[in-house]
Order: sequence, then structure tokens, then C-alpha cells
Amino acid sequence: MAGVSRLQYTTEMRLIRVMCTGRVDSSHVLRAFSKGADGVFIGGCRLGECNYTTHGNHQALKLVLLFKKVFERVGLNPERLRLEFMSGSDANIFVESVNDFVTGVKELGPLGESEGLAKDELELKLKAITKLIPYIRVVENERLRVHFDTQEEYQEFYSGEEMDRLFDELIADKLVISQIMLLLREKPLSTGDISQILGLTPSEIFRHLNNSARQGLVKYEESQDRFALGLS
Repeated sequence: MAGVSRLQYTTEMRLIRVMCTGRVDSSHVLRAFSKGADGVFIGGCRLGECNYTTHGNHQALKLVLLFKKVFERVGLNPERLRLEFMSGSDANIFVESVNDFVTGVKELGPLGESEGLAKDELELKLKAITKLIPYIRVVENERLRVHFDTQEEYQEFYSGEEMDRLFDELIADKLVISQIMLLLREKPLSTGDISQILGLTPSEIFRHLNNSARQGLVKYEESQDRFALGLS
């Protein structure tokens, strides 16, 4: 069983039901947040109890743990995304889990507000993540093909040093570049402008811009001391 829930402050909850958590895609999660959801709840069968023997619940757990790291890196509270395992007969566990999640999201407040992000900053970050979804799928399939028996083992791996190294190597820089490219699509900007918008040091931004310029993605307009998209 699976559900992606949109939580509103009227305590109304809308569920999108699919047959297996293995069919819950990262694009579903991002679409919910981009459409105004303040939290997303996914319910799945317990590990080892997959009704379709596809291990879709393992895939959903990896997706959630990875996207919690993505959210945290861009300044969004990872507690806005939750996955709980239960059987089809555990109605009481489902109700308790959802109620607890709704309460937690209400305490957090509207998406972006408690994180100190303006509306345009929030939209930029969600768009940047969305644009990276195809790339993140490749990373999951080629570099993060891990399989464990328990939820605790997955959590230990995704919170460990090896995962931190892989995340920094494969995803972290891509997140920054994705945001930079979106900003430059709007208008040319200086290193300082981008640094101020993204809350990163000018040296970090210049490193990303310099690497992007080498690939022809951006160009430096010397007369204006600013960068613009290299492809028109």
C-alpha cells in the first residue's frame, strides 16, 4: 500500500493511492511540494512483506532517505517527508502515524516559512531539485544500489560517512549548479549577486561558475562583471 498525502491546515488530507510503494517516484514527491503541500506521507508494506515480491518498499525507503538529504542540503526541513511501514490490517497504526505526522507538520508551519525562505527562494530550490530528478535516478541506479534487510541498516548507511562522501561527490554540487542556471535564465548576475541569493560564499559560487564556463554553460561578461547563460 502507498499514499502520498497533501496536508492542509484545515486538517484535510488528500491521498493518492497506488498499488505499491515501488511506483512512488521522486517526481510525485516534488510535485506535491511544488503544488503547495507542506508535508508528504508515504505508507508502505513492511520490509520483507512485499505483496508483489518486487521489493518496492525497499526502493521507497531509499528514495525517502536520499531526498531527506537533498532537502536538508537546500535548507528544507527533512521532517516534512515521512515513510511508515505497516500491513493492510494495521488501521490503528496508520491513523496514529498520519495524525502524528499532521501534528508535526502543523508545528513546522507552511513550507519555507519556518525555514526562513521567501516564496521565490522556495520555488527556486524546488525547481532546481525537480530538474535534477533524471540525474538523481541515474545516481540511484548506478552508484547507490544497496540492499539491506532492515530499516535500521538503511538508515545507518544513509546517515554514515560513506553516504555523505557519495552525496557530496555526486549530488551536492549539481544542486548548486541547478540553482545557478535557473537564476541566470532570468537575467545575468554577478558572483556576489548569486552568492547573496543562495547563501554561499563568493568563492564557492565562482568555482561553480568557472567549471560551468569551461563546459560552455555560462559565459563571463567582462564589461558588466557578471555571468550569463552560455547557451541561447
